[in-house]
Amino acid sequence: MKKITIVCLVILAACSHTQAQQKPHYTQYILNQYILNPALTGIENYTDVKVSHRHQWVGIDGSPVTSYLTVHTPLGKKDYKTTATSFSMPGENPRGERYWEEYTAAEPHHGIGLQVINDKAGPLNQFTANVTYAYHIGISPRTSIAAGFGAGFTKLGLQTDKLQFATAVDPAVYSSGTINKWKPDVSAGVYLYSADYFVGVSAQQIIPQKIDFVDNTVKKTGGRLVPHVFTTAGYRFLLGEDFNLTPSVLVKYIDPLPVQVDFNAKLQYLDFLWLGASYRLKYGYAAMAGINLSNTVHVGYSYDYSTTTLNNYSHGTHELLIGFTIGNKYDDGCPRNVW
Repeated sequence: MKKITIVCLVILAACSHTQAQQKPHYTQYILNQYILNPALTGIENYTDVKVSHRHQWVGIDGSPVTSYLTVHTPLGKKDYKTTATSFSMPGENPRGERYWEEYTAAEPHHGIGLQVINDKAGPLNQFTANVTYAYHIGISPRTSIAAGFGAGFTKLGLQTDKLQFATAVDPAVYSSGTINKWKPDVSAGVYLYSADYFVGVSAQQIIPQKIDFVDNTVKKTGGRLVPHVFTTAGYRFLLGEDFNLTPSVLVKYIDPLPVQVDFNAKLQYLDFLWLGASYRLKYGYAAMAGINLSNTVHVGYSYDYSTTTLNNYSHGTHELLIGFTIGNKYDDGCPRNVW
C-alpha cells in the first residue's frame, strides 16, 4: 500500500477555530469555568452537572461540533446557610446587598469531578475524559483560594475515508476507516475568589504530544499537541438591589499563536434571568441569555457572529448549555462563587 503524508493535517489537527486552537472554544465559559480550570472542582455546596452542545460555523461542511458533560461535587463543605432563617425570603433578592455583605470565605474542603468532551472538526475527532481534584481554603474572612489538577486521556481519531486530495491516489486510502491514537492528558490550575472578584490561571494539555497517524495507507508525522494556558478574571458590581453586573476577561496563550482575548459582560436579574455579551479580538461578537428555571435546572444560549471572512460562508455559531444542581438542599437559585 502507498504511504501518503497529508500536509494539511497539521492545520486540521490543531483546528478548533481560525486561530488553530487545539482545545475547544466556549462562549459561555463564565457559566462553567470548571471546563477550563480544574481548581473549581467542588466550589459550590452541591453537585454541579452541566451538558453543552456547540455547533461552530453552521453551514460549512465539516465545521467544528463540540459536546461536553461535566460533573463535580464538594467533599465535606459546610460553610454557609445552616439555619432556617438563611433561606431566601419572599420579596428579597437572594443575591442582593445583604447576601454579599454576609459572604464568608470557604471552609477547607476537597472536591472531585469528571470532564468528558468530544470535539469533531472535519475528518478529525478528539475525545477527552479527565478526573479532577481540587482543594479549597480560606485565606482571609472573605477570600478563598483553590488549587486543582486533572488527569485522563485523549483519543485522537482520523476518518481517512473523509480525506480529500488535490490529486488522484490509491482508492484504498478512502476506505481505510478510522485511525485512533490514545494520549495522556493532564491539566492544572489555581483559582482565587471572593464576594466581589475572581482570578484564575490554568493549563490544559500540559504534556506536549506528537501527532502520528500510521497504518497501511496513511502516515502523518510532525504534528504536536501543545499546552494551552487560560487566564480568567472578573468583578461583580451590585446595581441597586435587583441587578448584578459581572464584566470578565478570558486570555488564552497557545505557543506559537498570538495571545487571544475575550471580553465579556453578564447582567443578572435577581437569581432568575441574565443577559450577556462578548467580544473576541479579531474575530467577532456574541450575545448570550439564560434563565434559572428552578433551583435545580438552568439553561443558557449564545450566538456568535464572526467579523472575519468566515461570515461569508457560515450562519454563525450556536451554543446551548443546560445545568443541573443535585443535592441543592439550601435552595440556591444560582452559584455563589462563580456567579
